Amino acid sequence: MAHLNSTVSLEKMLFQFLNAPDPMLAMLEWLCDQLMEAEFSAKLGADKHERSESRNEYRAGFRPRRFDTRMGTMYLMVPKPRKGGYIPFFVTERKRSEAALMNVIQEAFVNGVSTRKIDRLAKSLGIHSISRSQVSEITKELNAQVGEFRNRKLEPVYPVLWVDALYEKIRDNGHVRNMAVHVVCGLRMDGTRDILAVEPMYEESEASYQHLFDSLKARGMESVWLVVSDAHKGLVASVRKSFVGASWQRCKVHFMRNIMAHIPAKEKASFAARLKQIWTQPDYESAVKYAGMVMDEYENRFPKAMEVLEAGLEDSLQYFQYEQISSRRISSTNMIERLNLEIRRRTNVVGIFPNMDSYIRLVTSYLIEYSEDWSTSRSYIDAKVLHQIATDRIQAA
Repeated sequence: MAHLNSTVSLEKMLFQFLNAPDPMLAMLEWLCDQLMEAEFSAKLGADKHERSESRNEYRAGFRPRRFDTRMGTMYLMVPKPRKGGYIPFFVTERKRSEAALMNVIQEAFVNGVSTRKIDRLAKSLGIHSISRSQVSEITKELNAQVGEFRNRKLEPVYPVLWVDALYEKIRDNGHVRNMAVHVVCGLRMDGTRDILAVEPMYEESEASYQHLFDSLKARGMESVWLVVSDAHKGLVASVRKSFVGASWQRCKVHFMRNIMAHIPAKEKASFAARLKQIWTQPDYESAVKYAGMVMDEYENRFPKAMEVLEAGLEDSLQYFQYEQISSRRISSTNMIERLNLEIRRRTNVVGIFPNMDSYIRLVTSYLIEYSEDWSTSRSYIDAKVLHQIATDRIQAA
């Protein structure tokens, strides 16, 4: 009978929601009320109207609080204790990246950035407006989390670093600049990946990369086995200065694009099929031999392309030094480029960032969540393989 009564009550409640102007928002508001009541009762040590010896506080009415969600804006009646305060957990535990995006919206308004565009952005999130006090509260917490993540201590050894850069439009001193954002991911000795840095710079140069690597070393990084990146001259020069003894793997995907730039359009498909075979060979010797055959075959037809291939071939085959590791993992920057696409998906919503701090706050907040997912997921590379390679390196030294 009790089950029947609860079923009838639920049906009545659902019909009540269906009659609301926004049924989903009404259901969410009801759920928030139930969660607040359960949490607040636990905090006080007694339910509403309950006499209890374990009670440690008393109720003192309610206060209205605006709560912006993806479904829309609602006004919660938050219970108040006589002493102190109470903020519902689902308000304080809002996802960092969403809170950062809210902060970007407000900063854009303050800085006078395309009001119509920001209006559309806010409404797409179901947010009508954000108070300055709300933003101040969010910003304070986010800045602390972002600062802690960006300056945290690093491990001494990272077998692999993936390094790449993307460009974002950021307003700086009244001007919109196309800034280089350096992103570094690292492979830990336990086989999991981590996001080590996201650093906006005014340019992509040897000096900026040197600053990036110096900051990693200042945070505790001592040794790197392999750095995977494109062939930016400044990046390569900085790798060789910063990580003596490390190998540099030229991203095979970027390398193939460099070569294909010198192939006529009508020949690209057939030539690309031949070219890819270089990096599918079972070992270093076979790859070099096959590349030699390709160069001999096409030397007269595509001399410039073959010149590029010959000059960069050795750097594109460094992953063969670690034959125990799947070449798909360490022969290109595909992994970090997928991460960059995810970053772009978030930043494209904003377009032009009102300042550097707002960009760092939004992207880092998102990357913290991404990094946490990586740390709890399956190993990217088997830790036993990495430790065996480490042992072999020590014995060979």
